[in-house]
Amino acid sequence: MKRKKILITGSSGFIGSHLVEHFVSKGYEIIAFDRYNNNNDLGWLENSDYKKKIKFILGDIRDYDSVYKSMKNCDAVIHLAALIGIPYSYISPTAYLKTNVEGTLNILESAKNLKIKQVIVTSTSEVYGSKLSGKLNERDDLKAQSPYAASKIAADQLSLSYYRSFNLPIKIIRPFNTFGPRQSARAVIPTILTQALKNQKIKIGNLNAIRDFLYVKDLCSAYEFVFKNKKFIGEVVNVGAEEEISIKNLIKKISRLTNLKLSIIIEKKRIRPVKSEVTRLKCDNSKIKKNCNWKINVNLDAGLKYFIEWLKKDNNLNYYKSDKYNI
Repeated sequence: MKRKKILITGSSGFIGSHLVEHFVSKGYEIIAFDRYNNNNDLGWLENSDYKKKIKFILGDIRDYDSVYKSMKNCDAVIHLAALIGIPYSYISPTAYLKTNVEGTLNILESAKNLKIKQVIVTSTSEVYGSKLSGKLNERDDLKAQSPYAASKIAADQLSLSYYRSFNLPIKIIRPFNTFGPRQSARAVIPTILTQALKNQKIKIGNLNAIRDFLYVKDLCSAYEFVFKNKKFIGEVVNVGAEEEISIKNLIKKISRLTNLKLSIIIEKKRIRPVKSEVTRLKCDNSKIKKNCNWKINVNLDAGLKYFIEWLKKDNNLNYYKSDKYNI
């Protein structure tokens, strides 16, 4: 039986690198697409155990020709390439439109013209904005509270329009706050962990924000379930843990798990504008659980322990500049 060939964009990043390794381990033929650079740097896949089994293409998601050529002869595309840092979207919103919206458009147009059998587009829970009570399901209204969220809403709606207009087989995965080894210091968990392990002083923004954290390996398995399930064509699928925790309590949990006494320093530059702050996100993942056998295998405590262990070995902690605020 011929192996299915999947192009994964954003392959050298946090989620992308884990996803590439996951699908290679399951026997798929993977093409890893990431941004061209002079050093031919493959990011987190540079030293992957699966490197020899992966075909690498360096290009630019913002360039149609680059995207089209990379997608030729593929059965499916999983699209993750995006600008993700919310603070930087306040500074350079145009960059987010070009990468997140035009980049997605290039994927959709190429898929339409090449008759790709399946396209999975990666969304974000940020598109929902704050919900002060209850869980967020796929029918909830979308509310852009940052230029980043606006760019992702635009990409999601553009993708669904290609399903409705051209019958392009689109699926949208909407992950909640994913965490784990290799994650950028722009995210809150590596921000706290790296500061905790280096100097026990946690410089942070809003302590009261509430999030639903999902371990990256569980997200990878969700992608595979969604990939295999035809019921999700033309649909949005939430993926989260259905567990909420405030940043304040997250720091307490990390203090307990590391056995370190942590001091907290609130920095104004880390706090979003009031109307832009997403105060609470909690996932309703009943749709994916109802339609396939996906489940959470790694809870928050276990995931944090894995992340801490990873940071402590092979000088991984040195990849992070914990003394600097990463926008």
